Amino acid sequence: MLQHVHLLTLTHRHAKLKEIGEIVAAFESEDKLQERLTALRQSQKVDELFYLSTCNRIILFFTTDREVNDAFRKGLVENATTDAIGEMQYLQGLKAIYHLFEVASSIDSLVVGERQILGQFRDAYARCREWDLIGDDLRIICDRVVLAAKDVYNNTRIGEKSVSIVSLAMQQLRRLKPKTDARILMIGAGQTNVLVSKFLRKEGCERLTVVNRTAARAQSLAASFPQGKGIALSELENYEEGFDIIVACTGSAEAIVTPELFHWLLAGDAPDNKIVIDLGVPADVAESTTSHYPFHYVGIEQLRALAEENMSFRREEIKRAHGELHQHLKVMENSYRQRLLERAMAGLPAEIKAVKHAAVNNVFAKELDKLDPEAQDLLMRMMTYMEKRCIGIPMKAAREAVLG
Repeated sequence: MLQHVHLLTLTHRHAKLKEIGEIVAAFESEDKLQERLTALRQSQKVDELFYLSTCNRIILFFTTDREVNDAFRKGLVENATTDAIGEMQYLQGLKAIYHLFEVASSIDSLVVGERQILGQFRDAYARCREWDLIGDDLRIICDRVVLAAKDVYNNTRIGEKSVSIVSLAMQQLRRLKPKTDARILMIGAGQTNVLVSKFLRKEGCERLTVVNRTAARAQSLAASFPQGKGIALSELENYEEGFDIIVACTGSAEAIVTPELFHWLLAGDAPDNKIVIDLGVPADVAESTTSHYPFHYVGIEQLRALAEENMSFRREEIKRAHGELHQHLKVMENSYRQRLLERAMAGLPAEIKAVKHAAVNNVFAKELDKLDPEAQDLLMRMMTYMEKRCIGIPMKAAREAVLG
């Protein structure tokens, strides 16, 4: 059963991102994804088709009675110039379905426990249904995949204990309980500090000074804070307003916060209760600064160790997640068997009605004409009753046999 279900995939586990990108481009270039997938189904190479691409994987999940060999793969996209299609991992039947379970529940993700992949799966599923690529078989399977993934997130702790460096850094900051009116000095305005700024706004912080090589970029990032301002990095050595918290993340190859600069930035304050969060790689705060002054320091190596510890916790939860998925796989098999039964029995009511019609109008027509109206009415009501019962009995028996 379900041997007509197939999956081709290439992920971060088996290939370089460049190779994955080549296959994605073969399908999605020139905004012709819908056109190419529709053509693939209309060519009758596949009966139903689900397509998913993310930053580190591509999946083709489909039904066909054809052999999925090298020739089949090469024919998936016309005029494809990449050889990576031939490198795609191939799974069939329940193994293919179970892999889809693992993907949607983030067990197979680069970052285990991240819920983003379920949203991506649901969006791709909705799009393929809208494009009329999904039929009855993949509908049953994909609906169960979504339910299974939800149960993994709800019934295990696979999503607990953050593994994001920014989230962990902000957790450390929260534990130090800074004042809401703390003076925050942010060095760098890249993507990492953009994420940090979102956290700070959510926490109600108001006083933010952003320092960046480009002043305009710094001012843009600081503009969303009530008391926000941006200055150029070259002006940092003249900054006199002091700080309570420093958040540093730049691409500099050399440490920016030296002991001398740190002393200047203190503006006469004691260093004891100051907080410094250094997310730079390499570090933006010189080691001599951390060893010379007694402040609260949160560094990238400390956060990485914590992230790995949390990831180990999530990996342990994978065992429980597999238990959830195996239960859903059994339910999905039963649902599919029952659906096969419904399809097979779909013509039964019409066939029984035809038997009744033949009996009344052909086989026993003469005998019925000899009966008085009351007898005819009684007989027709009896036959209608038996017709309904004859439809229900075999369907019930077959359903019980399938579920058993």
